[in-house]
Amino acid sequence: MPLGTDLIDVREIALRAAKKEYALVFPEYYFSQILEAKHQPGTIAYSPKLIWDILQQTCDEISRNGIKKIVLVNGHGGNNSFLPFFCLSQLEKQRDYCVILFRPQMDPKVAEKIKKLKESKNGGHAGETETSMMQVSRPDLVHKDRAKEQSGENLGRLKHIPTNFTGIFWYAQFPNHYAGDASYAKPELGELLINSEADQLVELIKILKKDDTILNLQNRFYKESQNPLKTKQ
Repeated sequence: MPLGTDLIDVREIALRAAKKEYALVFPEYYFSQILEAKHQPGTIAYSPKLIWDILQQTCDEISRNGIKKIVLVNGHGGNNSFLPFFCLSQLEKQRDYCVILFRPQMDPKVAEKIKKLKESKNGGHAGETETSMMQVSRPDLVHKDRAKEQSGENLGRLKHIPTNFTGIFWYAQFPNHYAGDASYAKPELGELLINSEADQLVELIKILKKDDTILNLQNRFYKESQNPLKTKQ
């Protein structure tokens, strides 16, 4: 799998959605949270402050150019804590735009099809599902013959410590930054996964084009937060 896999796959999803329901797609956005992979060759890990500031300023600039509904379409698990908090932080001061994080759900019918196609027991980063998607997005960058060169087994080196979360959790489980077995990858599975997410994004875009609820509630919140004691309860 190539460096930049998550961006390549999620961009394929965004572009497919935009073809079905017109939307502006921002150029490739590389500035992601990836500190958990600093031990792997090729990782460019920017500081937390920098990735925060550049995303905020990017949203500010998109708004300055007239776009008031900004959808973040994420393809990287390392952003799963960062991006929801970023969305919450938009309430810190008044803005004339809203930020929406696209969070696709697994359709039961699609899940059943995936179950029939999937052959590996474990799945995850660079495993059967992600490699299947890359076989669709950029098949020229996939080298399935190398899938067995490293282990994608979960080492579970922190499982003896219950009820905890720590930044080193991913390294403790998958030090090779590889989870699952990519040798089972197949384009049919990739098409299913990509189209499922693209179709859900299409529906979100359609709704946001017609619906101003988020912006209206956000503006009301800003106004009420100026004087909480006068806010009607």
